[in-house]
Amino acid sequence: MNDSLQQKFADPHRSVCFVGTTPPKASTEDMQMREIADRLLARLETLEYDGLIVYDIQDESSRIEKPRPFPFMETRDPREYSKLLSGLNSKPTITYKSVAQKDKADFDAWLEEAWTQYGLHNLVLVGSPSSEGEIKLSLNDAYAALQSHDKPFHLGGVTIAERHAVKGNEHERLLSKSVNGCEFFVSQAVYNAQATIDLLTSYARSCRDQGITPKRVILTFTPCGSAKTLEFMEWLGISVPEATKYRILDAEKPLAESVRICQNNLEQILDACLPLGLPIGLNIESLTNRKAEIDASIQLYQLLKATLDLRLAERHLQQA
Repeated sequence: MNDSLQQKFADPHRSVCFVGTTPPKASTEDMQMREIADRLLARLETLEYDGLIVYDIQDESSRIEKPRPFPFMETRDPREYSKLLSGLNSKPTITYKSVAQKDKADFDAWLEEAWTQYGLHNLVLVGSPSSEGEIKLSLNDAYAALQSHDKPFHLGGVTIAERHAVKGNEHERLLSKSVNGCEFFVSQAVYNAQATIDLLTSYARSCRDQGITPKRVILTFTPCGSAKTLEFMEWLGISVPEATKYRILDAEKPLAESVRICQNNLEQILDACLPLGLPIGLNIESLTNRKAEIDASIQLYQLLKATLDLRLAERHLQQA
């Protein structure tokens, strides 16, 4: 199962598409968690997707002074949910792990359990959301621990175009994360196409200059149907240009407008970045539990996957 995901990632001519999800809240009983997983997979039955991305939700209130628009809730262990989903649909999961809260010994034990007890092979490690508070394990130390671990995990990293817009060096982070073992990257939700294009162009040029094959970048998209969801996106650090914000809020059907915006953003990114030889993937998520937004995320998935597949097919024909 792990090999097939790595093989898919390594083929630049094919798309790789995921659905992002969060584990149920910590108080959820096993039986109820199974029902939640069943409902999720039933919604995805009509989709062709390569796997699921299961997030490790942390309380990020130290990162920002504004109050969190939706209350933070502890969740079940992402490893449990990943194992459950993979068992039910026979597709691989990519499991996030926030590393700052525990020390190296705990992290080593977590890795051992992830592989042997939970059968998880694909990980994305995430560092502390801010420099505030105690960091027991840095992201670089976690990468080093993983490299010295005896199990061959398929490792990914997070990439944030908004950081590139501010500091101009996110592409250097991607290069150094690759040296630390990252084989793919998952972006924060994209609402600012230009910020993403600037980052990916810098990354592709640096790879070309250094004679490196660029890693797969999985772009995350999410629908937005209300002022509250928009507020939450901004709280999470997702860059939403002013004009885009008003296009959504002033639309007769905000959700449908946000889906159109996401498709347009993807097309702009593909126009700019496919010619650079960057292998692109997709990850579609719903940031809320609102039924309308969850339904819209399914439509968004179908639309964006079709958009990416068409562009890849056209490009393949041009190169043939």
